[in-house]
Amino acid sequence: MDSSPIERYKPQVKICGLTSPAAAAACADLGAEAIGCVFFPKSPRHLTEQQAKEICSALPTEIKKVGVFVNETCSYIMRKVERCGLTDVQLHGRESPELVQEILNENIPVIKALFAAGVPPLSDAQKYRASAFLVECGRGVLPGGNAVTWDWQLARKVSKTYPVILAGGLSPDNVSQAIAACRPAAVDVSSGVEKAPGIKDLTKVKAFFEAVSGCSFEKHSTRIF
Repeated sequence: MDSSPIERYKPQVKICGLTSPAAAAACADLGAEAIGCVFFPKSPRHLTEQQAKEICSALPTEIKKVGVFVNETCSYIMRKVERCGLTDVQLHGRESPELVQEILNENIPVIKALFAAGVPPLSDAQKYRASAFLVECGRGVLPGGNAVTWDWQLARKVSKTYPVILAGGLSPDNVSQAIAACRPAAVDVSSGVEKAPGIKDLTKVKAFFEAVSGCSFEKHSTRIF
């Protein structure tokens, strides 16, 4: 993560919930700086180690491969990192600041999820030394956005101080509105560019990138990926 002078800045894009190497490679070709591999058995996008390894192997070196975990141990997470070729870790449950630090001590960047209507709340940002924060609503049945739109402006409280990835209910139709409300360093989308859970619709993915490309604003830009 590096800082640069104030300039016109376009948010980076992470596509999450990939389930095939071909789709992951296509998303990278369209402009994704990062892809997300979900390791949560209750999710329809859950991957085996072999599936995740194949997806990560299909991607260029410069694309960040983010493993998404919910309330797992450091040893479990690091095992997936090593076996699958992950470069970053996203903690999407009620993980402690101590776990974040444990993983950082392994020289792996850590994204910690915070929730406008869940735990940990947005106000807990100061408790963590995360590389970045993924901010979303947290009202759904499963961890993750659950395709629920919310008041993205609430995330602005965090993005003024910390590197923020905005998530939750984003789609090609509303991402520009969400970016204007939050001014995040990056955006994260999963179900908003799918035709079925875990199956990305590349037409929607392309439209999402086109919408993000039309957004820029002045800020002290911090690259997360």
